[in-house]
Amino acid sequence: MSALARLRYACQTYSWQMSIETYRGRVDHMTSVAARAGFDAFEAELVMLGDDWSDAGLSASLERSSIELAALVLVERWTAAVETPEERADADRLIAAVAAHPGAKLVLVPYPGADRSDLADRQRDTMACMAAVAERAADAGVSSTFHPNSPAGSLFRTADDYAVMADLLPPGIGYTPDLGHIAKGGMDPLSVVREWRDRVDHLHIKDVAADGTWARTGEGIVDVRGVLEYLESTGYDGWVVFEDESPDAERDPDAATLANGDYIKGLTA
Repeated sequence: MSALARLRYACQTYSWQMSIETYRGRVDHMTSVAARAGFDAFEAELVMLGDDWSDAGLSASLERSSIELAALVLVERWTAAVETPEERADADRLIAAVAAHPGAKLVLVPYPGADRSDLADRQRDTMACMAAVAERAADAGVSSTFHPNSPAGSLFRTADDYAVMADLLPPGIGYTPDLGHIAKGGMDPLSVVREWRDRVDHLHIKDVAADGTWARTGEGIVDVRGVLEYLESTGYDGWVVFEDESPDAERDPDAATLANGDYIKGLTA
């Protein structure tokens, strides 16, 4: 059996989010498919939980599928140095939910803007808001981690942005590399993971084709195995979270999730 079998694998909700009107709020469905695929844990974005979600309902769905909570994801615009009341309410609700699942993380994601105007100010404001969220989370016993992304209006997407991130990311917040977003930003995922290893406490995996479009896992240019072998060799004990943003996943997120499960079986055999 491969040493990669020692890592812990979780399923993210983004494949279903691409068909959000069909799957939003259907937590039982998503957790059951993740469990069928062989995942040990589940990571949900706030928007996918539905308007009427509760931690009790989420916990019941996880229990029915015999699957853990790896993380909940907070995506906000954070366009000022202080959270809006609505942003704070979202954060505090997720903090309380994550606190009920020891070891789960709160993943912090800035919503990409329409462009990158006033970039330096927006980067500082976002970090200030995330620092406030992370401080409240820590008081509740919850660890927070930062997940940059790569659309054109993202605040942290290139090597230059990551240099700024190194200066701004508060010490109480970990770093979640997303291998697909790193590649989309023109960087080498393994090199970035090596450089940031002391902050890496959570990991997102998806694949990208050579032309920059999203690819099915294992069919693109991302060296998934190389990154996982490196992390395993360094004693990484966080979750490895799989998602798929390819056109196939948008057409059939259940099949994409099951395919990711098969991909992991190939890695760990």
